[in-house]
Amino acid sequence: MPTLSKKPNIKKINPGFKTIIFFIFLFPVILFGKTLEVGPGKPYSSPAAAKNFVLPGDTILIFPNVYPGGNFIDNLHGEADKYIYFIGVNVESVIFQGNSQAFHFSDVSYLRIENISITGQTGNGMNIDDGGTFDTPSHHIHLKNCRFFDMAAQGNNDLLKLSGLDQFIIEKCTFVNGASGGSGADMVGCHYGTFTENRFENMGSNCIQAKGGTQFITITKNWFVNGGQRTLNLGGSTGLAFFRPLDAPFEAADIDVFANVIVGSWAPIAFVGCVRVHVVNNTIINPQNWIIRILQETVDTGRFLPCGQNSFVNNIIYYSNSLSRHVNIGPNTEPTSFTFEHNLWYNTDNPSNSKPDLPVQEVMQIEGKDPLFSDVDQQDFTLTSQSPAIDAGKTTPYPFDFSGNPLPQGISFDIGAFEFFNVSSYLSTPDNEEFLAFPNPFENILYIKNNLETPQSLHITDITGQFMYVNKTIAANSVSEVMLDDLTSGIYVVCVGNRTKTVFKK
Repeated sequence: MPTLSKKPNIKKINPGFKTIIFFIFLFPVILFGKTLEVGPGKPYSSPAAAKNFVLPGDTILIFPNVYPGGNFIDNLHGEADKYIYFIGVNVESVIFQGNSQAFHFSDVSYLRIENISITGQTGNGMNIDDGGTFDTPSHHIHLKNCRFFDMAAQGNNDLLKLSGLDQFIIEKCTFVNGASGGSGADMVGCHYGTFTENRFENMGSNCIQAKGGTQFITITKNWFVNGGQRTLNLGGSTGLAFFRPLDAPFEAADIDVFANVIVGSWAPIAFVGCVRVHVVNNTIINPQNWIIRILQETVDTGRFLPCGQNSFVNNIIYYSNSLSRHVNIGPNTEPTSFTFEHNLWYNTDNPSNSKPDLPVQEVMQIEGKDPLFSDVDQQDFTLTSQSPAIDAGKTTPYPFDFSGNPLPQGISFDIGAFEFFNVSSYLSTPDNEEFLAFPNPFENILYIKNNLETPQSLHITDITGQFMYVNKTIAANSVSEVMLDDLTSGIYVVCVGNRTKTVFKK
């Protein structure tokens, strides 16, 4: 039996959270350096032209224009506290069109790429790789608010191709109309990455593919519509020369897929030559042929682990009689090692025939009960107050739902991507606590509960005392939502008070 390979020598990070922790010193991210302007009438005609003049901390600022593709950028490195920024002035009007690839980033690190549109390529929309130097991957890349759409190819062509990339974030991007044989985002030998708050629509082969030794990936809060043959191909088939590391005994491992919405596609979830993959608290709507596939496409019993040790928990599956079957199982797999727990299965055509045909006995499932979404026709899959999914899920380590609401620790979760959020019951705190700031850590939205009988002012500082947010009034005996998505990841101090008293809360 093959054994697991040693973990890559890279540090695991938690890129998506901001924390509220007191009296620990940490500087916020600060922009350094100069701005290099790209565009008509500007000093540089393209990002590639500006590349040779950029230093850590610099920003390449791209002005509105339709630019040709073909930007090759290699051996470019920022620093941990001085990223190099590629930023479009406006995502709608900064467009890179045509050529084989809009951008090819090779052997790069500490880059942030924002607000650009990519369309009409014949190869891949954007390619980020390690330049073939497998022992020195590209790393620390943050891609945010970019648009990928309308590939000009029909083969195995990807809107976003990632090979040998570690420690990365793909956030708030859109992927629309991919090649009929390609992926929205394809990973080969990538590690420690996060896909969050993206939208994928009308893909050919799949939306996200993770293969070739890909490990430690988080896929959360994404919206997938018509994702092709396999919306999420968690594994795949890779030529042996392209695995990273070369001796990886799996196509994919240690992937967390939680709090996503998946609408349509031939098969929403495909476990393919993968191990320790967890699909938890997702909402799956109208799959066409199968709900799950369990396959092994890279077969070598002396090296590769069979597809197994994976879990499918707390998911809502809302489907019709059009299914061929619930689960498609291929040879050379270990389907009996899978875990199925606390899922809600609802056949809209025949509720009494909602029992799934699974390879193992499921625990605490719900069959044949309408999940009672708010509005299926409008694709509002939040739960109404009488939903059988409420409090019927298994408690898991995952911290939030699709909307970013914190999940209640210590009690049952709801099933599906959306937690039914009852503020009055969920946020109760001891009467002697003057205020509560939660969740901790938080992402984008912080909730403040004021237990006092009088309104209080709120301000937030970084750990050095610099004001980051001021002058919001928290009403007496209330909960307020504070949007803080402009803050960088770091450590902050929350202060609530009035002219006579200010409370600093950990």
